[in-house]
Amino acid sequence: MSHDFQADIDAIARIDAVPTILNVVCGTTGMGFAAVARVTEDRWIACQVLDNIAFGLKPGGELEVKTTICDEIRGNGKAVVIDEVSQDVVYSAHHTPKIYGFQSYISMPIVLPDGTFFGTLCAIDPAAARLKNPQVIGMFKLFAELIAFHLDANERLAKTEAALLDERRISEFREQFVAVLGHDLRNPVASIDSGTRLLLRTPLDEKAASIVKLIRGSVVRMSGLIDNVLDLARARLGSGVMVEINGDEPLTPTLVQVVDELASVRPDRVVETSFEFEDPIRCDQMRIGQLLSNLLGNALAHGSEDGPIRVIARTTDEIFELAVVNRGDPIPPDMVDQLFLPFFRHGATTGQQGLGLGLYIAAEIAKMHNGEIEVESQDNETRFTFRMPLNP
Repeated sequence: MSHDFQADIDAIARIDAVPTILNVVCGTTGMGFAAVARVTEDRWIACQVLDNIAFGLKPGGELEVKTTICDEIRGNGKAVVIDEVSQDVVYSAHHTPKIYGFQSYISMPIVLPDGTFFGTLCAIDPAAARLKNPQVIGMFKLFAELIAFHLDANERLAKTEAALLDERRISEFREQFVAVLGHDLRNPVASIDSGTRLLLRTPLDEKAASIVKLIRGSVVRMSGLIDNVLDLARARLGSGVMVEINGDEPLTPTLVQVVDELASVRPDRVVETSFEFEDPIRCDQMRIGQLLSNLLGNALAHGSEDGPIRVIARTTDEIFELAVVNRGDPIPPDMVDQLFLPFFRHGATTGQQGLGLGLYIAAEIAKMHNGEIEVESQDNETRFTFRMPLNP
C-alpha cells in the first residue's frame, strides 16, 4: 500500500511552530538552510523549508534518499553533527557532502511517542559552523521532540474528531430511525387500544375479561414507551420536547386518568391520591400527565410492594407541586444524579425491562415548564417531586 506523503506534508504545515523553529535554527547557528523532512526507507520528502542559500528545495521537494545522511539516521536513530566536513574524520570522504556541497550539517531524528521514526530536523550550510556544543544539540533535540509531540497530538485529535463525526452521523440516523419507527407504531397500538376498549364494554366471562385487561395494560405501557422514544428523538435531533402551555383547561382529569390507567395495569398495588389545588393550572396538561405517568410508572416498577404509592398535587407560595412517594430501599446518593440520564435503569431486574427513558423525559418536560424534579430517598421512602411556578 502506497504511503500518503502529502498527508505528512500537511501534518507538518498544521504545526504553527515549525516556521519559527526553522527561523530560530538558522538564526542561532548561522546556517542558511533548514528543513523538516519525512524520511522512509525509499523516500526523502521536504515537508517544511527555510532556504536562504538557494538550495532549491520547497515543501514537497524530494531528494534521492540514498544520497542523504538522513537515511543513515533512519537506520540507527542517532543524530549527526558536523562542524566542518573537510576536517571531519567520518564524513570528509562521505558522498553526501560532495553531492550537495555543504560544509556544516546537523540532523536530529524526529521520533513519535510510540517509537515510530518520522523523519529529521536538519540544517546545512556551505560554510563551517560551530554545532558540536550542548546548547545547539540540546536545542535541536528539544525542537525535534516538540515536532513529534505536535504530530502525535494532531493525529490523535484528528482521529477523535473523525470518530465523533461518525458517532454523530450514526446517532442522527438512529434518532431519525427511532422517530419514524415510533410514528409507525402509533397506528397499530391505537387500533389495539380501541379494540380492547370495545371488548371491555361487551359481555365477557371472567377469564376473557382478565385477558383483555392484560392486553389493555400492555397497550398503556407501549403507548408510554412510544411517547418517550419520540420525545427522545426530538430532544436529540435538536427540536427538544415541545409543550403547549394552556391556562384554560383543568389538570385534575388528566392526573386522575393517568393514575387510573396505571393502577389498572397493576391491580395488586394501591395508589392513593391527594389533590389540593384549584384548576386550571397554567401548563401543558398532556405533558404534565406524561410526567406523572413516568414518575408513577417508575414507582410501580422499582418501589416496594409493601404499602401504597402516594400521588400528591398541591399549590404553595405560587408553586405547583406534584409528588410521587413510594416505599422501598433508598437510592444510593451516587446514583441520584444519573437517574435522569437517558437509558439509565437503576436497579432493574428481570421483569422490570424498560428503555430507561421515563425519568429523562419527565425531567425534560419539567425544564420546559421552567421547573425541576427533586429526588429525596431515605430509609424505606423515596419521593420524586416536580415543582414549577404557577406562571411558567
